[in-house]
Amino acid sequence: MIEIKHLKKVFDDDTIPLKDINITINNGDVISIIGPSGTGKSTLLRCINMLTEPTEGSIIVDGQDITEKGCNLNEIRKKMGMVFQSFNLFGHLTIIENIMNPQITLLGRSRQEAYDKAMYLLKQVGLASKVYNYPDELSGGQQQRIAIARTLAMDPDIILFDEPTSALDPSMIGEVQSVIKMLAKSGRTMMIVTHEMDFARKISNRIIFMYDGYIYEEGTPKQIFEHPQKEMTKRFIQRLSSLTYRIKSQDFDMEAMSDELNQYGEKLLIENERLTKLMLAFEEICMNNLIAYSDEPDVLVKVEYSEKLDILTMLVCYKGEKFDITTSDSKLFLDLLHESTTESRQDDITDDPLGFEHMISLRFRWVEE
Repeated sequence: MIEIKHLKKVFDDDTIPLKDINITINNGDVISIIGPSGTGKSTLLRCINMLTEPTEGSIIVDGQDITEKGCNLNEIRKKMGMVFQSFNLFGHLTIIENIMNPQITLLGRSRQEAYDKAMYLLKQVGLASKVYNYPDELSGGQQQRIAIARTLAMDPDIILFDEPTSALDPSMIGEVQSVIKMLAKSGRTMMIVTHEMDFARKISNRIIFMYDGYIYEEGTPKQIFEHPQKEMTKRFIQRLSSLTYRIKSQDFDMEAMSDELNQYGEKLLIENERLTKLMLAFEEICMNNLIAYSDEPDVLVKVEYSEKLDILTMLVCYKGEKFDITTSDSKLFLDLLHESTTESRQDDITDDPLGFEHMISLRFRWVEE
């Protein structure tokens, strides 16, 4: 369907988000594009839709190079829908008008045809009751589902999603992902820029890892997430699966850790309640005890989430005098240890290559009420 050859983009400030992109997108592919921020993922999508004009290279859609002068971009764009982070709904129009108007203006459909199509799609995304609401009366998740319905109303052959859940609260991410999963099962061709790795793994048949303006590695979800071949891919995947901190000073920035942990939780869809419990345990064990009473602390903290077991784990390894967590002065922390969803363990370590002597492990499970 789409063949991209030697695609390059240079902006006016001389930044080069895309250096040499080569890829073929087949009919029915569901491709998730992952990688660190600033590696050209969103720019690639915008170039495919010609919202950003490439500096060099070619984008061939059904045999036609859309980068050539004289190409009818309006006709090409009818084949491609794009869903943005920020919804891009018209605030002065009702929901039904947001979906009907592009059909009437661009596709020449009658008002009745456009209305029937819009109502069918609103039912598909579970928002038929919001027909006469305005966008600002809906939640972020609902607005994004409306944006997806508006895109589908144009009957595109391929849909480009540019981080469709990044502007949403964690509680709203699931509802949008459910709609996209439904589309993937319908056989539509899709490219999705996302930081939601579990979502990418479940929905895609191909994963593209971008780094430094190139497609650094690609493969099936199993290949990329479980058996990456290249060094930067391995580092990226490892960083996603766990967070590690080596604390050797009382000036450790706990606020920065909290921010990183929240981002980690958003990516892996971990509930805020469990993240809050983990930070409470970290503060009491590490900041209030292991670090506070040592002039030269040396503590290794590893946070890891097992999707398969649905368990969030914090492992603390340290040197020096042993701290028994059951003797803590914090009633809040002790209550946490006694919760049925929390498991704790304390051990001595022998023959550790980094010289750590003791270990504390806490596992936080989620049990729905």
